Amino acid sequence: MVSSGILTVRTAIPIIMGANIGTSVTNTIVALMQSGDRNEFRRAFAGATVHDFFNWLSVLVLLPIEVASGYLYHLTNAIVTSFNIQTGENAPDMLKVITEPLTKGIIQLDKKVIEDIAAGNEAAQNKSLIKSVCGYTNESLSVDVNCTFSNCMAPIKCSHLFANTSLPDLAVGLILLALSLFVLCLCLILIVKLLNSMLKGQVSVVIKKILNTDFPFPFSWLTGYLAMLVGAGMTFIVQSSSVFTSAITPLIGIGVISIERAYPLTLGSNIGTTTTALLAALASSGVTLQNSVQIALCHFFFNISGILIWYPIPFMRIPIRLAKGLGDKTAKYRWFAVVYLILCFFLLPLMVFGLSIAGWQALVGVAVPIVFVIIVAIVVSIMQKKCPRFLPNFLKTWDFLPKWMHSMKPWDSWMRVSSMFCGRYLCCCCKKCKCCKCCQDKQDEECSDVNPQKIECHDNVVDLTDEVTSSANQEQANSQDLTTF
Repeated sequence: MVSSGILTVRTAIPIIMGANIGTSVTNTIVALMQSGDRNEFRRAFAGATVHDFFNWLSVLVLLPIEVASGYLYHLTNAIVTSFNIQTGENAPDMLKVITEPLTKGIIQLDKKVIEDIAAGNEAAQNKSLIKSVCGYTNESLSVDVNCTFSNCMAPIKCSHLFANTSLPDLAVGLILLALSLFVLCLCLILIVKLLNSMLKGQVSVVIKKILNTDFPFPFSWLTGYLAMLVGAGMTFIVQSSSVFTSAITPLIGIGVISIERAYPLTLGSNIGTTTTALLAALASSGVTLQNSVQIALCHFFFNISGILIWYPIPFMRIPIRLAKGLGDKTAKYRWFAVVYLILCFFLLPLMVFGLSIAGWQALVGVAVPIVFVIIVAIVVSIMQKKCPRFLPNFLKTWDFLPKWMHSMKPWDSWMRVSSMFCGRYLCCCCKKCKCCKCCQDKQDEECSDVNPQKIECHDNVVDLTDEVTSSANQEQANSQDLTTF
């Protein structure tokens, strides 16, 4: 959209920051697939959300700086104007060569319609995005109504799965979304099972030692930067940071990669995904080349700025500590992972978007008090642990607040009651129809004995009958021997 002139570079910079946050939702969803085991889920969710926290913290710090100073815009503008950038080739295809035949066999989209919609063409609003004509062929026809011995263009029908469907675009999109999520979950489950079966015993020990060991002193500080290069290179190959971070999430869950090592890998993937966008921008035409390259450089320097803030100084690696804390919390209350996902990637962006439409006054009036309360709560929590003597007595604990405001236990009890209610009364549409096995189980449970007998349980049960009989016979034989004597 920047290349076509719909958006200016200044307007697109906050969108780039938001897109950076949105890319981290995939590996967070992937982590939910390991919720069956608490320890695996603790590690996997922490490893996935370390990407979330890095992106969120970077936006919270750098967006106000960009709004106030425009440093990303001025820095990239100076770079673009200083160099004579020429139009290059398209970004090289890596894995796309393998996946494109499969995806083209399932669905193909008409890029011209998408461009017309983005350009505001009203005639394209009602057109279908599904591509039905994949080309034209020349046919030499005999005497006809329209042409006589001339080359007439005949359309070539597409052969993908939805080429001749009568379904609307929304229905096709929902079908593809459900199919994609099913395939994603199935692949992740199989990957986790395969890794658990392969990485056992001495093999697991060796791999963990290789991946998580630092260089010897005094070069130990270089290990993280080498991991960044690996993450950037792997992301450049797969051309998506979401794919790379989603691939390492199961490895974090089973303990092969530590969170401390996953953090620089994730930061490297953030850099790697910007190189693909930069190469794609270089393929733009001469008129729009400067704006395309500038917004790609804004994305690159935004990630570089975030890394310079949150990685070189060990004390500033706050995303690791936040991710570990959230991992512990979600391992104890697993329902909170879904709440976090809905809150951070749906409700919060929707609220900010709605307030921004209402005007910057409404956004500032709502956001500033909320941010102030959050900052005060964080500062007080830190002081409660580090230096409680400087706090007044009522602030040394959060007990003066209602329990639901400082503890997860009331929420957990409500979630348990809700799940029990849904499991008992909403397991199927009608209990009388006996269409679900759960309803039949409920009926069997209700028809069972009111006071069932207690089941006797014994540890290491041994039948001692033969031993008692043999000992009695032995005593009788001994008594006969004594009598004879």
